[in-house]
Amino acid sequence: MLSNSSKYALKAVLYLGINSSEEKKVLSKEISDRTNIPKAYLSKILQPLSRHHIVSSVRGPGGGFYLSKENRAVPLIDIIHIIDGDHRLTSCLLSLKECNAEHPCPLHDLVGDTKVRFVKNLEGTTVEDLVADIEAGRSFLPL
Repeated sequence: MLSNSSKYALKAVLYLGINSSEEKKVLSKEISDRTNIPKAYLSKILQPLSRHHIVSSVRGPGGGFYLSKENRAVPLIDIIHIIDGDHRLTSCLLSLKECNAEHPCPLHDLVGDTKVRFVKNLEGTTVEDLVADIEAGRSFLPL
């Protein structure tokens, strides 16, 4: 359900959540090297995330990317919407424009409730929630 771009965006933001602060900025090269996200691809992802205040950045010597307290409070759904747009999580799995609850495709009923729960979880989970899980050892991110 998530594009590779959204997966990369989530990995990059979580990396920043674990490894950066307002006092400690991280260069995109470090993020790329540690997360295995191609540098050029990462740059294209970080631009809209920065523009929409999902990540913070400072230019020049001592600059780089980091997450502020406000960035950490962002719901995960915001990251997905910025990277993939609103349609990604609501569109038909078979890409049928006519698919809806009244006129379902063959897969519609198989994923309908699951997709709705997934979107609600993305709306109710913040970057900080996942960072806290990683730091507490309840989940992992190989970095």
